[in-house]
Amino acid sequence: MISTHEILENAKNAVAEVSNLSSAKKNEALLKIAEALLKNEATILSANARDVEASRGVISDSMIDRLTLNHDRIEGMRDGIVEVSKLDDPCGIVLDTIKPKSGLLIEKVTVPLGVVAIIYESRPNVTSDALALALKSGNVCILRGGKEAFETSKAIVDVAKGVLKDLGINQSAINLIEDTTRASATELMEARGYVDLLVPRGGAGLINAVIENAKVPCIETGTGICHVYVDESADQEMALNIVENAKTSRPSVCNAMEVLLVNKNIAEKFLPLIKQRLCGEDAPHKVELRCDDTSAKILGENVCSEQDFDTEFLDYIMAIAVVNDVKAAVKHIAKHSTHHSDAIVTSDDAAADYFVKNVDSAAVYVNASTRFTDGGEFGMGCEMGIATQKMHARGPFGLRELTTWKYIIHGCGQIRV
Repeated sequence: MISTHEILENAKNAVAEVSNLSSAKKNEALLKIAEALLKNEATILSANARDVEASRGVISDSMIDRLTLNHDRIEGMRDGIVEVSKLDDPCGIVLDTIKPKSGLLIEKVTVPLGVVAIIYESRPNVTSDALALALKSGNVCILRGGKEAFETSKAIVDVAKGVLKDLGINQSAINLIEDTTRASATELMEARGYVDLLVPRGGAGLINAVIENAKVPCIETGTGICHVYVDESADQEMALNIVENAKTSRPSVCNAMEVLLVNKNIAEKFLPLIKQRLCGEDAPHKVELRCDDTSAKILGENVCSEQDFDTEFLDYIMAIAVVNDVKAAVKHIAKHSTHHSDAIVTSDDAAADYFVKNVDSAAVYVNASTRFTDGGEFGMGCEMGIATQKMHARGPFGLRELTTWKYIIHGCGQIRV
């Protein structure tokens, strides 16, 4: 097993070569990697089956779903890489041109960050997304996935490295940490001089551990206590569809809704409808409802704890609160939000305007499901994660966010007096 320190050394040594790859060469590599994933589908699925079998009874069913690959999901990974290849190269863009009185020509130009490391949990598609975005943006990537998905991630990385070898590209452009103990995560967090940016992607525990302990620059991503507020004026059929999709289409992902807020003036009518939709005999998934005092009385449910409004369930569980109006909804979100994605369902333009101006989240929706907060849905091909902080990047973390800039100054002999 190659040590984490050796990987860090190899990654650092590959930076100059990878940052100077042409757009054509990067795109060629991406398209061949995308093609190779499908050609090696059987190998990847076999590795994934071993991961899934080892994880049964260890992680929840929703997390097993998150871990599991099939033909359609591998095709989705392939399509994401192809879409990245079609995007403009984010490097070498002149962001600004300055011509000061000294006669200098100053250009602000985008450049790769260098070595980008990502620590993530059990989603194998993160492996393909991250390596594609890093390669396209001229960065070297270090991938440190969870032990639950190690065999799958290794199979994907082996395919990608094979393509790089065939094309004469330094294989250390893409690196997978083989040590899945906490020691390797700690080493990445403390790898000053080697790692230029660290991205944690996973649950609150992982993200908080990285943010609190990292000695290298990092981007806070992921934890999604996402809300949908159903306003008094909402089209209730639309609201039912949005809530069902936001909660049940894939509850284990960070853009799934965790909290439903309902205006008090429609609660008596709307809450029984949503209970029937999510918990009735015909509901494909039986959602557990955790209600505040008012919604509990309407639905005949037990009253939840305050902690339920601060929990990312990542499962078929939903907290419910009844609020007075849009201002009360915004206040509730401000108290419990992780600043990821929040939505209002309304026919009232004033309520929508108040909501979007006052909800301080990376993505704020009017009459749409929170499940759209995704790099692919936003036209980015895929993403490294969803940034919930405000520095440098916010929302889907894509190609442009994987660059920084430098100032290139052209002179003709100027000296400063």
